[in-house]
Amino acid sequence: QVQLVESGGGLVQAGGSLRLSCAASGRTFRSYAMAWFRQAPGQEREFVAAITWSSGNTYHADSVKGRFGISRDNVKNTVYLQMNNLKPEDTAVYYCAGTDRRVSIVTIRAAREYIYWGQGTQVTVSS
Repeated sequence: QVQLVESGGGLVQAGGSLRLSCAASGRTFRSYAMAWFRQAPGQEREFVAAITWSSGNTYHADSVKGRFGISRDNVKNTVYLQMNNLKPEDTAVYYCAGTDRRVSIVTIRAAREYIYWGQGTQVTVSS
């Protein structure tokens, strides 16, 4: 069983920064890709960013480009989401997701491609 545990959420003022972490543990997990999604109240879960584990290729939603950055630490089996210049509309529960199956660059942004999910961490941005 693979567990993904997020941390780093909290309350921050607009313009501030947070760094989310997602640590993978459990049985040997040869991740192909890891991603962050978010879900605001009353809205559907949306893609934020993804990274392929071996090559480190990154993908970001247009709404966060230039402000958020996904990265990974292969030794620690951890993925990070650095969030800068946060806006009130970034308020949501942020979920870490992972898969050990190959995904294409066409579908890497799709939640259905990910097998393992964390419990979520709340990010609240005040205006």
